[in-house]
Amino acid sequence: MKQTRTLALLAMAAAVTATALTSPAEAFTGVASTTKASKATKSSEAARYAAVSGCTKHGYSVPCGPWRVTLRNGKTVTLSDATVYPRTDHGKVDKESAAPFAISGDGTRVVYFRKSDRKLVWQDLPTGRAHSLPGASAKVPKGVGMSDVDPTLSPDGDAVLIDYNDESGKLATLVVHLGSGEVAKLPGGDTVQGFSPDGRRILLSHFTGDNTTELAVYDTDGGEGESREVPQVVSNNSPIALADDGVTVAVVISPTSGKPRLRQYDLSTDAVSPAIDIDVPAAESPYRIDWDDSGKLTLWHLRSNDNDTVTRATASRIDPSNGDLKKVDSFKVRTNAWTWWLPGE
Repeated sequence: MKQTRTLALLAMAAAVTATALTSPAEAFTGVASTTKASKATKSSEAARYAAVSGCTKHGYSVPCGPWRVTLRNGKTVTLSDATVYPRTDHGKVDKESAAPFAISGDGTRVVYFRKSDRKLVWQDLPTGRAHSLPGASAKVPKGVGMSDVDPTLSPDGDAVLIDYNDESGKLATLVVHLGSGEVAKLPGGDTVQGFSPDGRRILLSHFTGDNTTELAVYDTDGGEGESREVPQVVSNNSPIALADDGVTVAVVISPTSGKPRLRQYDLSTDAVSPAIDIDVPAAESPYRIDWDDSGKLTLWHLRSNDNDTVTRATASRIDPSNGDLKKVDSFKVRTNAWTWWLPGE
């Protein structure tokens, strides 16, 4: 788990020759998501972000206080039963780190370790009801600490992905269907990149023996879809996002100078689209990107102060045909936040 939020985005001047590809807008035509995220995020009870405050101890900042979720209506919900200080694999409490946390893309559900029994639970924010994950998926595996458990909720909050950062990489990544309680397994040695907007597919990546990067798509039942070793312009840039069609990947390129650029990559054909400038304000940096159910993209971009502390988060919708931005939400991040999470993280 990362100790603090940073703007550590990969940026490099990689030159590639764009192959023939349908324009970004056309490439996504007909891919309609069934996710409930666009409706849920309009709810006043949906989360904008969650945070743990920081306090100064021995000259440096440490987490303190409970997890708090700021809602879209401006109210704050305190999750008093959510673990703040994680336990190591030896059971020791680490008071200089924050325990794992996740928010669904639509902002309606969260996942955390419950204090009373140290189990992973999911909570519905509008109702406040918390439920344990099924069976062994709620528990920390032997030899792994809480900080080595990385949960990610699907956009609609109906499934949770649990990635274990074990040294051997042998522990399978779990996909837990919260409605049925069924659990599927994905390759544990791969890095989770995120869900498609309908929550039915998951994008994974891993390094090959030839020092290249392979992207692979799986469904939430563990079935493998498209996979391919990808060009450097895709592997060496972030953020990236998978579309509902299971083959289209959007990637944001942050050059050393000039505006960020958007490209699309087709896993089925190995084609890379021409780059399109994104009109992100000069003082802000791209952070997250996701396809939405309208065939457009939502980009989170962050503003920081001179101390590299994030002060504002903004979500903008991108038209993938021309890079135009339309702001959909923007808010200040508490200056005393030690760590914080956006919907979809």
